[in-house]
Amino acid sequence: MDSRRVLILCTGNSARSQMAEGRWRHLSNGRDEVFSAGTRPTQVRPEAIAAMAEIGVDISEHRSKSVDEFVNQPFDLVITVCDNANESCPVFPGAAQRLHWPFTDPAAIEGTFGERLAAFRLVRSLIADRIQGFLENGTPASRA
Repeated sequence: MDSRRVLILCTGNSARSQMAEGRWRHLSNGRDEVFSAGTRPTQVRPEAIAAMAEIGVDISEHRSKSVDEFVNQPFDLVITVCDNANESCPVFPGAAQRLHWPFTDPAAIEGTFGERLAAFRLVRSLIADRIQGFLENGTPASRA
């Protein structure tokens, strides 16, 4: 299969889109060129870094980026992972496909680091299922 250029968007580019970027790159064995960005970037959450490290995916060097950095670049696939990004996503004229995969925001969970990390683990698994399904079938897998 040919490689793809993929852009994954969220609001803060701090958790869901960062985990999706790292997981997609890992699952595609580096075949696909994957980026993530936010409509209002903040910083990568330590819980996201920890949750990904648990499965052998290092996103510790990732940084939150603005979607504006990518507006004039061509992408085969643009995926929004939160409703806010879906609603405010700029148009990417070269994108062959645009998908919306909404995931609950694990950064909204309050509590101890361990409690927050549990939420990040759950979302990490849901994201991995969607990506794996897409890579295998061209469509996202759903989890009941």
